[in-house]
Amino acid sequence: MDKFTSLTGIAAPMPLVNIDTDMIIPKQFLKTIKRTGLGVSLFHEMRYDPDGKERADFVLNQIAYRTAEIIVAGDNFGCGSSREHAPWALLDFGIRCVISTSFADIFYNNCFKNGILPVTLPKEQVDQLMRHAAKGANARLTIDLEKQMVTSPDGENMNFDIDPFKKRCLLEGLDDVALTLEKEAEITAFETRHQLAMPWL
Repeated sequence: MDKFTSLTGIAAPMPLVNIDTDMIIPKQFLKTIKRTGLGVSLFHEMRYDPDGKERADFVLNQIAYRTAEIIVAGDNFGCGSSREHAPWALLDFGIRCVISTSFADIFYNNCFKNGILPVTLPKEQVDQLMRHAAKGANARLTIDLEKQMVTSPDGENMNFDIDPFKKRCLLEGLDDVALTLEKEAEITAFETRHQLAMPWL
C-alpha cells in the first residue's frame, strides 16, 4: 500500500449527500477481485449516458477535474453496501483523499486499508472547501496527515481528528497484510514451537 504523508492537489466538488457505494462503483463491476482497472467505472451512472458516452455536466468529466486527487463531498459519503471495490475504484481513478462531514463506518475503515485518507470536518468548513473546489484546477487543497491539517487555497488551516493507529498505518503504508508481516518473526517462532510440541499435527 502506498504511504500517505501529504498531498497537494485538485479537489472535485461533489455536494450530493448520501453518495452510496453503488453510485461509487455499480454492482455490475464487482466481478473482479483485482484492485486495478476499476477507475474507468467510477461513478459510472453519473459519468456516462446509456450509450456509454461521457456526460459533459459530471464533475470528473470536466477538464479542470480530470486529474483530481481529492473529493469534497456532501454528508454520509460511502453509505450503502459494504463493498471494498468502492475505495479500489476511487484509488484507481487517482483519488487519495475524500473530505466530508461524515462517512459510513465500513467505507471509512476500508479507505484506510487501501491508502485513502477520509477527512471529517464540520459542515461550515466543508462548505468553504466546496466553494474553493468549485473554482477549478487553480484552487488546490493541501492535506498534511502528520499535522492533521487541511490548508485551503487562501492559506486557511483546518485541523481534523484521526485515530492514531489508522494514522500510523497510512503514514507507513501498512495494510492488513503488512501489519501481520510485522509479526513474522514471532509467528515463525510460534509455529516452530508448536510443531516441536505436537509433531503429529
